[in-house]
Amino acid sequence: MNSVVNRRALRASALALAVGVVLLAGCKRDEGDTTAAPAAATSAAQPADIDTAATPAAPVELRDVIENTPQAVVGISYPTDLARYPGLAKALADYASAARGELQQAVDGLGNDKPSMPYELSLSFEKVLETPQLVVVSADGSRYTGGAHGEPLVARFVWLPEQQQMLTADKLVADAKGWKAVSDYIADQLRERLATRLSSEDMDPGQLQESLRSASRMIADGTEPSADNFSQFQPLTGTDGKISAVRFVFPPYQVGPYSDGTQTVDVPASVLAPHVGTAYAGLFAQG
Repeated sequence: MNSVVNRRALRASALALAVGVVLLAGCKRDEGDTTAAPAAATSAAQPADIDTAATPAAPVELRDVIENTPQAVVGISYPTDLARYPGLAKALADYASAARGELQQAVDGLGNDKPSMPYELSLSFEKVLETPQLVVVSADGSRYTGGAHGEPLVARFVWLPEQQQMLTADKLVADAKGWKAVSDYIADQLRERLATRLSSEDMDPGQLQESLRSASRMIADGTEPSADNFSQFQPLTGTDGKISAVRFVFPPYQVGPYSDGTQTVDVPASVLAPHVGTAYAGLFAQG
Protein backbone atom coordinates (compact mmCIF):
# COMPACT_ATOMS: atom_id res chain seq x y z
CA MET A 1 0.00 0.00 0.00
CA ASN A 2 2.76 2.46 0.94
CA SER A 3 4.58 1.80 -2.33
CA VAL A 4 1.42 2.53 -4.33
CA VAL A 5 0.82 5.76 -2.43
CA ASN A 6 4.45 6.81 -2.84
CA ARG A 7 4.39 6.04 -6.57
CA ARG A 8 1.24 8.10 -7.07
CA ALA A 9 2.66 10.93 -5.01
CA LEU A 10 5.85 10.97 -7.07
CA ARG A 11 3.87 10.93 -10.30
CA ALA A 12 1.65 13.79 -9.15
CA SER A 13 4.65 15.79 -7.96
CA ALA A 14 6.46 15.36 -11.27
CA LEU A 15 3.43 16.50 -13.23
CA ALA A 16 2.90 19.46 -10.93
CA LEU A 17 6.54 20.47 -11.29
CA ALA A 18 6.35 20.34 -15.08
CA VAL A 19 3.23 22.46 -15.43
CA GLY A 20 3.55 24.57 -12.30
CA VAL A 21 5.54 27.31 -14.00
CA VAL A 22 2.81 27.73 -16.60
CA LEU A 23 0.04 27.72 -14.04
CA LEU A 24 1.81 30.43 -12.07
CA ALA A 25 2.40 32.37 -15.23
CA GLY A 26 -1.26 31.95 -16.12
CA CYS A 27 -2.19 33.76 -12.94
CA LYS A 28 0.04 36.65 -14.03
CA ARG A 29 -1.32 36.82 -17.54
CA ASP A 30 -4.91 36.90 -16.20
CA GLU A 31 -4.08 39.49 -13.51
CA GLY A 32 -6.22 42.52 -13.97
CA ASP A 33 -8.10 40.96 -16.89
CA THR A 34 -11.80 41.11 -16.08
CA THR A 35 -13.01 40.61 -19.64
CA ALA A 36 -14.39 37.16 -20.31
CA ALA A 37 -12.65 35.32 -23.09
CA PRO A 38 -14.75 34.28 -26.10
CA ALA A 39 -16.24 30.83 -25.88
CA ALA A 40 -13.72 28.25 -27.05
CA ALA A 41 -15.25 24.90 -27.88
CA THR A 42 -13.18 21.91 -26.88
CA SER A 43 -12.33 20.37 -30.21
CA ALA A 44 -10.33 17.41 -28.91
CA ALA A 45 -12.21 14.22 -29.70
CA GLN A 46 -15.04 13.63 -27.25
CA PRO A 47 -15.96 10.12 -26.04
CA ALA A 48 -18.92 9.97 -28.47
CA ASP A 49 -16.58 10.75 -31.39
CA ILE A 50 -14.25 7.86 -30.68
CA ASP A 51 -14.76 4.47 -32.31
CA THR A 52 -15.96 2.19 -29.52
CA ALA A 53 -17.34 -0.76 -31.48
CA ALA A 54 -17.48 -3.97 -29.52
CA THR A 55 -14.49 -5.53 -31.26
CA PRO A 56 -11.38 -6.80 -29.49
CA ALA A 57 -8.89 -3.98 -29.01
CA ALA A 58 -5.14 -4.41 -29.01
CA PRO A 59 -3.46 -3.61 -25.69
CA VAL A 60 -2.69 0.07 -25.23
CA GLU A 61 0.02 1.24 -22.86
CA LEU A 62 -0.90 4.49 -21.16
CA ARG A 63 2.21 6.40 -20.13
CA ASP A 64 2.29 9.70 -18.28
CA VAL A 65 3.74 12.53 -20.33
CA ILE A 66 5.94 15.35 -19.02
CA GLU A 67 7.51 17.61 -21.63
CA ASN A 68 9.01 21.07 -21.23
CA THR A 69 10.35 23.15 -24.12
CA PRO A 70 10.75 26.91 -24.63
CA GLN A 71 7.55 26.88 -26.70
CA ALA A 72 5.28 24.48 -24.83
CA VAL A 73 4.74 22.51 -21.65
CA VAL A 74 2.79 19.24 -21.70
CA GLY A 75 1.63 17.25 -18.69
CA ILE A 76 -0.68 14.22 -19.05
CA SER A 77 -1.40 11.67 -16.33
CA TYR A 78 -3.36 8.41 -16.44
CA PRO A 79 -4.68 5.89 -13.91
CA THR A 80 -2.24 3.02 -13.51
CA ASP A 81 -4.58 0.01 -13.79
CA LEU A 82 -6.60 0.21 -17.00
CA ALA A 83 -4.77 -2.50 -18.99
CA ARG A 84 -7.67 -4.88 -18.41
CA TYR A 85 -9.92 -2.52 -20.44
CA PRO A 86 -8.04 -2.09 -23.75
CA GLY A 87 -11.00 -0.44 -25.49
CA LEU A 88 -11.28 2.17 -22.76
CA ALA A 89 -7.52 2.69 -22.70
CA LYS A 90 -7.56 3.32 -26.45
CA ALA A 91 -10.34 5.90 -26.07
CA LEU A 92 -8.29 7.78 -23.45
CA ALA A 93 -5.17 7.63 -25.60
CA ASP A 94 -7.11 8.90 -28.62
CA TYR A 95 -8.53 11.82 -26.64
CA ALA A 96 -5.09 12.79 -25.34
CA SER A 97 -3.58 12.42 -28.80
CA ALA A 98 -6.20 14.75 -30.29
CA ALA A 99 -5.58 17.33 -27.56
CA ARG A 100 -1.82 17.14 -28.14
CA GLY A 101 -2.32 17.37 -31.89
CA GLU A 102 -4.18 20.65 -31.59
CA LEU A 103 -1.54 22.02 -29.25
CA GLN A 104 1.19 21.00 -31.70
CA GLN A 105 -0.69 22.66 -34.55
CA ALA A 106 -0.65 25.93 -32.59
CA VAL A 107 3.05 25.51 -31.79
CA ASP A 108 3.84 24.83 -35.46
CA GLY A 109 2.05 28.05 -36.31
CA LEU A 110 4.63 29.95 -34.28
CA GLY A 111 7.42 29.01 -36.67
CA ASN A 112 10.68 30.13 -35.08
CA ASP A 113 8.93 32.59 -32.77
CA LYS A 114 8.83 32.06 -29.04
CA PRO A 115 5.54 32.91 -27.30
CA SER A 116 5.59 35.42 -24.46
CA MET A 117 4.20 32.63 -22.27
CA PRO A 118 4.78 28.96 -23.16
CA TYR A 119 1.81 27.19 -24.67
CA GLU A 120 0.48 24.50 -22.38
CA LEU A 121 -1.48 21.27 -22.26
CA SER A 122 -2.41 19.96 -18.83
CA LEU A 123 -4.65 16.89 -18.76
CA SER A 124 -5.43 14.48 -15.94
CA PHE A 125 -7.41 11.25 -16.30
CA GLU A 126 -8.85 9.78 -13.10
CA LYS A 127 -10.81 6.58 -12.54
CA VAL A 128 -13.87 7.66 -10.55
CA LEU A 129 -15.91 4.45 -10.57
CA GLU A 130 -15.24 0.76 -11.16
CA THR A 131 -17.82 -2.02 -10.83
CA PRO A 132 -18.30 -5.24 -12.83
CA GLN A 133 -20.82 -3.34 -14.99
CA LEU A 134 -19.31 0.17 -15.18
CA VAL A 135 -15.94 1.84 -15.35
CA VAL A 136 -15.95 5.64 -15.37
CA VAL A 137 -12.94 7.83 -16.10
CA SER A 138 -12.89 11.62 -15.90
CA ALA A 139 -10.66 13.86 -17.99
CA ASP A 140 -10.07 17.41 -16.82
CA GLY A 141 -7.51 19.95 -17.90
CA SER A 142 -6.84 22.89 -20.17
CA ARG A 143 -4.95 23.86 -23.29
CA TYR A 144 -3.39 27.33 -23.53
CA THR A 145 -2.39 28.71 -26.93
CA GLY A 146 -2.50 32.43 -26.18
CA GLY A 147 -5.20 34.83 -25.03
CA ALA A 148 -6.65 35.58 -21.63
CA HIS A 149 -7.59 32.02 -20.65
CA GLY A 150 -6.78 28.44 -21.40
CA GLU A 151 -9.31 26.32 -23.28
CA PRO A 152 -11.02 23.97 -20.82
CA LEU A 153 -10.84 20.25 -21.58
CA VAL A 154 -13.66 18.32 -19.91
CA ALA A 155 -14.71 14.78 -20.80
CA ARG A 156 -16.20 11.69 -19.17
CA PHE A 157 -15.77 8.10 -20.37
CA VAL A 158 -18.30 5.45 -19.33
CA TRP A 159 -17.11 1.96 -20.24
CA LEU A 160 -19.30 -1.15 -20.11
CA PRO A 161 -16.90 -4.07 -19.49
CA GLU A 162 -19.46 -6.78 -20.19
CA GLN A 163 -20.36 -5.32 -23.59
CA GLN A 164 -16.84 -4.02 -24.31
CA GLN A 165 -18.17 -0.67 -25.48
CA MET A 166 -18.62 2.95 -24.44
CA LEU A 167 -21.95 4.16 -23.09
CA THR A 168 -22.62 7.47 -24.83
CA ALA A 169 -25.44 9.97 -24.37
CA ASP A 170 -27.22 9.02 -27.58
CA LYS A 171 -27.39 5.42 -26.35
CA LEU A 172 -28.25 6.29 -22.74
CA VAL A 173 -31.53 8.08 -23.51
CA ALA A 174 -33.74 6.55 -26.13
CA ASP A 175 -35.72 9.46 -27.61
CA ALA A 176 -36.48 13.20 -27.73
CA LYS A 177 -39.11 12.87 -24.99
CA GLY A 178 -36.42 11.58 -22.65
CA TRP A 179 -34.06 14.43 -23.42
CA LYS A 180 -36.88 16.90 -22.80
CA ALA A 181 -37.35 15.44 -19.30
CA VAL A 182 -33.60 15.60 -18.64
CA SER A 183 -33.38 19.14 -20.04
CA ASP A 184 -36.28 20.43 -17.93
CA TYR A 185 -34.90 18.93 -14.72
CA ILE A 186 -31.37 20.23 -15.24
CA ALA A 187 -32.43 23.71 -16.37
CA ASP A 188 -34.65 24.06 -13.29
CA GLN A 189 -31.78 23.05 -11.02
CA LEU A 190 -29.36 25.48 -12.66
CA ARG A 191 -31.83 28.39 -12.56
CA GLU A 192 -32.60 27.76 -8.91
CA ARG A 193 -28.88 27.63 -8.11
CA LEU A 194 -28.33 30.83 -10.07
CA ALA A 195 -31.17 32.72 -8.37
CA THR A 196 -29.91 31.70 -4.93
CA ARG A 197 -26.39 32.89 -5.73
CA LEU A 198 -27.39 36.20 -7.30
CA SER A 199 -29.88 37.05 -4.56
CA SER A 200 -27.05 36.89 -2.04
CA GLU A 201 -25.04 39.49 -3.94
CA ASP A 202 -25.34 43.24 -3.43
CA MET A 203 -27.29 44.26 -6.53
CA ASP A 204 -30.09 46.73 -7.11
CA PRO A 205 -33.34 45.12 -8.39
CA GLY A 206 -32.81 46.22 -11.99
CA GLN A 207 -29.29 44.84 -12.12
CA LEU A 208 -30.45 41.60 -10.50
CA GLN A 209 -33.20 41.09 -13.07
CA GLU A 210 -30.85 41.76 -15.98
CA SER A 211 -28.26 39.34 -14.58
CA LEU A 212 -30.96 36.70 -14.16
CA ARG A 213 -32.19 37.18 -17.73
CA SER A 214 -28.71 37.01 -19.24
CA ALA A 215 -27.67 33.93 -17.26
CA SER A 216 -31.01 32.21 -17.91
CA ARG A 217 -30.47 32.58 -21.65
CA MET A 218 -27.14 30.76 -21.36
CA ILE A 219 -28.80 27.98 -19.36
CA ALA A 220 -31.60 27.64 -21.92
CA ASP A 221 -29.15 27.49 -24.83
CA GLY A 222 -26.83 25.02 -23.08
CA THR A 223 -29.60 22.64 -22.00
CA GLU A 224 -31.64 22.37 -25.19
CA PRO A 225 -32.98 18.79 -25.30
CA SER A 226 -30.47 17.01 -27.49
CA ALA A 227 -27.85 14.37 -26.76
CA ASP A 228 -25.05 16.73 -27.83
CA ASN A 229 -25.73 19.05 -24.88
CA PHE A 230 -25.49 16.18 -22.39
CA SER A 231 -22.58 14.24 -23.85
CA GLN A 232 -20.47 14.47 -20.67
CA PHE A 233 -21.89 12.43 -17.80
CA GLN A 234 -20.90 9.97 -15.11
CA PRO A 235 -23.16 7.45 -13.36
CA LEU A 236 -23.37 7.44 -9.56
CA THR A 237 -24.11 4.11 -7.92
CA GLY A 238 -25.65 2.98 -4.67
CA THR A 239 -24.50 0.21 -2.35
CA ASP A 240 -26.15 -2.35 -4.66
CA GLY A 241 -23.97 -1.24 -7.58
CA LYS A 242 -26.97 0.05 -9.52
CA ILE A 243 -27.07 3.59 -10.92
CA SER A 244 -28.87 5.83 -8.44
CA ALA A 245 -28.26 9.07 -10.36
CA VAL A 246 -26.37 10.41 -13.35
CA ARG A 247 -24.14 13.47 -12.96
CA PHE A 248 -24.19 15.59 -16.10
CA VAL A 249 -21.10 17.75 -16.53
CA PHE A 250 -21.05 21.13 -18.29
CA PRO A 251 -17.74 22.78 -19.18
CA PRO A 252 -17.24 26.55 -18.82
CA TYR A 253 -19.29 28.62 -21.28
CA GLN A 254 -21.98 25.98 -21.86
CA VAL A 255 -24.44 27.02 -19.14
CA GLY A 256 -22.57 29.92 -17.58
CA PRO A 257 -19.61 32.26 -17.99
CA TYR A 258 -16.00 31.12 -17.76
CA SER A 259 -15.82 32.42 -14.19
CA ASP A 260 -18.47 29.88 -13.11
CA GLY A 261 -16.15 27.03 -14.09
CA THR A 262 -17.36 23.48 -14.75
CA GLN A 263 -20.88 22.89 -13.46
CA THR A 264 -22.65 19.63 -12.68
CA VAL A 265 -26.22 18.52 -12.01
CA ASP A 266 -27.19 15.11 -10.61
CA VAL A 267 -30.34 13.66 -12.20
CA PRO A 268 -31.95 10.96 -10.02
CA ALA A 269 -32.63 7.54 -11.46
CA SER A 270 -36.35 8.13 -10.82
CA VAL A 271 -36.28 10.95 -13.41
CA LEU A 272 -33.95 9.29 -15.90
CA ALA A 273 -34.77 5.56 -15.78
CA PRO A 274 -38.16 5.77 -17.56
CA HIS A 275 -36.37 7.20 -20.61
CA VAL A 276 -33.27 4.99 -20.70
CA GLY A 277 -32.68 2.72 -23.66
CA THR A 278 -33.93 -0.82 -23.10
CA ALA A 279 -30.45 -2.32 -23.35
CA TYR A 280 -29.25 -0.26 -20.37
CA ALA A 281 -32.32 -0.25 -18.11
CA GLY A 282 -30.85 -3.06 -15.99
CA LEU A 283 -28.01 -0.78 -14.90
CA PHE A 284 -30.43 1.46 -12.99
CA ALA A 285 -31.92 1.15 -9.53
CA GLN A 286 -35.60 0.30 -9.66
CA GLY A 287 -38.37 1.96 -7.67
